[in-house]
Amino acid sequence: MGLWDKLFSKGNKNQDGLKVHKNIDKNLQAIKDILTDASDVVYREIKVGDELDYKAVLIYVDGMADRILLNKFVLTNLMISTRITDERPISKEEVPKLIKERVIAVSETKEVDTIDDAVLNILSGETVLLLDGYEKIVIVASKGWPARGVSDPVTESVIRGPRDGFTETLRVNTVLIRRRIRDPRLKTKPYQLGVRSKTDVAVFYIEDIVEKNLLEEANKRLKQIEIDAILESGIVEQFIEDNWISLFPQTQYTERPDVVAAALYEGKVAIVVDNSPFVLLIPATFNSLMQSAEDYYERWAIATAIRFLRYLAVFISLTAPSLYVALTSFHPQMIPVKLALALAANRQGVPFPSIVEALLMEATIEILREAGVRLPKPIGATIGIVGGLVIGQAAVEAGLVAPLMVIVVAVTAISSFAIPSYNVSIAFRLLRFIFIFAAGFLGLYGISLVGLLLLIHLCSLKSFGTPYLSPFVVFIDNISDLKDSIIKAPAIALSNRPSTANRGQKNRMDDKRPEDFGKGEK
Repeated sequence: MGLWDKLFSKGNKNQDGLKVHKNIDKNLQAIKDILTDASDVVYREIKVGDELDYKAVLIYVDGMADRILLNKFVLTNLMISTRITDERPISKEEVPKLIKERVIAVSETKEVDTIDDAVLNILSGETVLLLDGYEKIVIVASKGWPARGVSDPVTESVIRGPRDGFTETLRVNTVLIRRRIRDPRLKTKPYQLGVRSKTDVAVFYIEDIVEKNLLEEANKRLKQIEIDAILESGIVEQFIEDNWISLFPQTQYTERPDVVAAALYEGKVAIVVDNSPFVLLIPATFNSLMQSAEDYYERWAIATAIRFLRYLAVFISLTAPSLYVALTSFHPQMIPVKLALALAANRQGVPFPSIVEALLMEATIEILREAGVRLPKPIGATIGIVGGLVIGQAAVEAGLVAPLMVIVVAVTAISSFAIPSYNVSIAFRLLRFIFIFAAGFLGLYGISLVGLLLLIHLCSLKSFGTPYLSPFVVFIDNISDLKDSIIKAPAIALSNRPSTANRGQKNRMDDKRPEDFGKGEK
């Protein structure tokens, strides 16, 4: 077992690690033993002062540290500025203090006293400064790896609203949040998750708004994560959710800083993960997953109408193919006579029962959708549209499916795109096949049975102690939450925070009444 394995193995997790030695050569050799065969690690040995012949070593990973900062504000000062000293002679014991206080012109430095902490900082993009005769290692803040600039959110485009989105760099994302919440009570708690990856994670909350039980539960679940690497926030999401069997997400993710800021103002907790542009918000409810940031930037009547359309799209996306199968196979008497005769005429040459017809077309649409996502963007959109038209027309002409079936599948696919949350849309796409099977064997009774089971599941589901169907299932105690559900009340009427917020900070308008707004002072 190598030195690195000894330091970071689970059996030695509680050990302090290899202590820093006074001899700089021993410290340097210990770091080299851990970072064996790492050709991108740079070791820069330098001499400080003319007469002292004092030895120091800079260690950093090429490409992760800002070389301009190191050359201009660290190396230049160590090699040139330290020659200009006071008139009195300086001993070697005084050199470390002089270097820390008067030589290194960098805004942030810290010290560590173990070799493993030093190695972790090197691999995180910082620069390590070894000083001879000093029993601590100086860490110079020098992170400067290539990073993607702030751009439009890809998965949450809106007509009206801010155009900046999160990136893969944790510090950039925290800045985008801080920019919108200039409140000293906005707190952040850092974590490093992953036994090997040591991924930086930050938990954001507003101290006097967040519910304490929610914050404690979030911290507890994060501390319990035991895995070798956290590569994306989706891995954290799977570890902290209440029910991993459910198809429905119990956390909300977003690329938009304004959505995170609004959630924090409502008493939620945000989890920012390094290397991921998606920030997790907890708790999540079905109601919050069906909302868009644009709802709050438009007038209340427009937002309400759009939300009604979304819920209608959910119903169509979930049940349209199964209703077609049930009506054509079990309940043709419920169809108007002229439409029933037209359907019978269209299906006259179709060799498959309606359930096979629906499953065939739905599977084809899902394959086309997945192919469109994986292909390059200019080609993907074309494949999705042209492929659907060509295959649908060819299937009708070949007599494999009825024309109405193609219309039903197309409307179903379009409706699924109207759902704001992508993972909720996927859940309904998977449930759609269950509904089709139920309709093919039991007709409308099967649809009702599966729908009832789905409703029972959603009622029993919770996200960090919050009912998933809140505020619809707890509206007696929190009736004000219904103002921001399917119906979007005017902004001046949304005076109370959701029920997930701290009870002591429910009002966000300083007890002003709606009629007080829009009027000048008397």
